[in-house]
Amino acid sequence: MRVIVEKTPEAASQRAARYVASLVREKPICVLGLATGGTPLKLYGELIRMHQEEGLDFSRTTSFNLDEYVGLPPTHEQSYRYFMQHNLFDKINIDVRNTHVPDGRALDFDKYCEHYEQMIVDNGGIDLQILGIGTDGHIAFNEPGSSLGSRTRLKTLAPETVKDNARFFGGEKLVPRLAVTMGVGTILESKKCALLAFGENKAEAIALAVEGPVTAQVTASALQMHREVHVFLDEGSAAHLARREYYDEVEKAHQMLETGKLSWTDD
Repeated sequence: MRVIVEKTPEAASQRAARYVASLVREKPICVLGLATGGTPLKLYGELIRMHQEEGLDFSRTTSFNLDEYVGLPPTHEQSYRYFMQHNLFDKINIDVRNTHVPDGRALDFDKYCEHYEQMIVDNGGIDLQILGIGTDGHIAFNEPGSSLGSRTRLKTLAPETVKDNARFFGGEKLVPRLAVTMGVGTILESKKCALLAFGENKAEAIALAVEGPVTAQVTASALQMHREVHVFLDEGSAAHLARREYYDEVEKAHQMLETGKLSWTDD
């Protein structure tokens, strides 16, 4: 993992956006894996700005979202299709036919989940998967105890997730208890991953995911086994990292290579 710590969520989101944009420019036909929730909003805002002001072109890009609540129509304000349309798709030049969000109203979920997996394969796999992390260390809706080899499937939300999402629905009783989600195994097949986390309430989860044991109880820890993960953090979410100084040294070395300054004492 390359752990990148910026002072603020805004600065970290801008770094993450540049990482995404570099892929889109290098490979216009890339496949992006997208996430919802508050964490990627500033990232999406920066990508929108890059499209509008710098000509970042998404016209040949394909996207697959991680998950969707069961039972919500795409027009529901808390559905993830609505979220993506409102916060990204409607503001860039991506072809809506190339945007894929799991169907939370599928009649046969087993068959549908197999179909979703096959669509990813048919498009050449996900080039870059954007991820957030839950306060209990989950990625997508792969709650604690999920198989680290799991595939796209139905998943029951854990009480902590219901509690965390209650603010969006106006109370815990209104939060759907089931979701369609990519599995951990599906996520690990992405060519690259970008994990974002902001705020001290995510610090423990990040420490467990980055430095703790690989365990199904913290599904984000499975990213330790992935070949290329960038972790974008602010100071708050990095607060519990035991090896923070080393990550800063690694980042300094990367920046030296990227700028051509090969002397460790260069200002």
